[in-house]
Amino acid sequence: MTHEPAGHIVVNGVRLACDDVGVGPAVLFVHGFLLDHTMWWHQVQALDGWRRIAPDLRGMGLSEAPGHRYGVDVYADDLAALLDALDVERAVVCGLSLGGYVAVEFLRRHPERVGALVVMNARAEPDTARRKASRDDLIVRVRNGDVEAVTDELAAEFLAEGAPAAAERELRAMTRRPAVTGIVGALEAMRDRPDATPTLRSAGNLPTLLLIGEHDTRTPRESMRALADLLPGAVLEVVPAAGHVPPLENPEETTDRLVTFLRRLEAGEQR
Repeated sequence: MTHEPAGHIVVNGVRLACDDVGVGPAVLFVHGFLLDHTMWWHQVQALDGWRRIAPDLRGMGLSEAPGHRYGVDVYADDLAALLDALDVERAVVCGLSLGGYVAVEFLRRHPERVGALVVMNARAEPDTARRKASRDDLIVRVRNGDVEAVTDELAAEFLAEGAPAAAERELRAMTRRPAVTGIVGALEAMRDRPDATPTLRSAGNLPTLLLIGEHDTRTPRESMRALADLLPGAVLEVVPAAGHVPPLENPEETTDRLVTFLRRLEAGEQR
C-alpha cells in the first residue's frame, strides 16, 4: 500500500498535515491515538462523490508537535479552523478512538458544522480514576524515554488476533511517527476529556453511525451500546474480524458500512 504525501495547512499557529481529495459534500476523518491520516487510506480512496479531508492532529503523524496546548477542545478547534481554511461549512465527522472523542467534542463546540457523525470504538463516559492512573503511568514512561516500548505495547493491543500482516505493518509505521510531546499531549487529552453524555443527549436525531470491532479489547461493547442509547438517530454495527482499528484490519467491510451510511444520507433516509 502506498500513500501520496499530505499537504500542510497552518491553523491556530500549528502546521497540520492534511489530505484533501475529491469534490462534493465533505467527510472529515479524525484518526486514533498514535495513528495518522493514513489509517483512512482505503476509505478515502473509495468515497467518490465526496470531498475527503483527512488531517493529522497536532502532535501526530506529519503534523507539528508544539510543546503545549493539547486537549480534545484544542483538537476540535484546530479542525474547525482547518475547515475554515478549506472553505468547508459542514461535514460528516468520522472519528476513531481518540478521533471519536474529538469528533464528539467538535459536535459540542461546533454543532452547526456537523452534518452527521460516525464514531468508531469510543465511549461517552470520561476516564475512571484507574484509567487516568494508567495514562499517567504511560506519560511518565514516555517522558523517561521508554517511547518505543510503550508504543509497541499499545500497538499490540490495537489489533485483533490474526489481523492481516499489512495492517500490522501500517500500524507499526504510524506509531513510530509521533513526537514525545504529541504522545504526552494526546494521553493528557484523553485523560482529561469531559463526559460527552450531555452533548450526545442533546444531539437530537443527528444521523449517526457507530462501529465497533468484533474483537476490540480496548472499548467495552456496553460503552458503545450506551453511546447508541443517547442518540435516537444512531445505528450501531459490529465490524467482523477487527479489533480496535477496523479501517486497517477489515478495510473492505468498514468502507462498505460507511458507504452505505453516506448513500442513505444522500437519499435523505437518515435525515
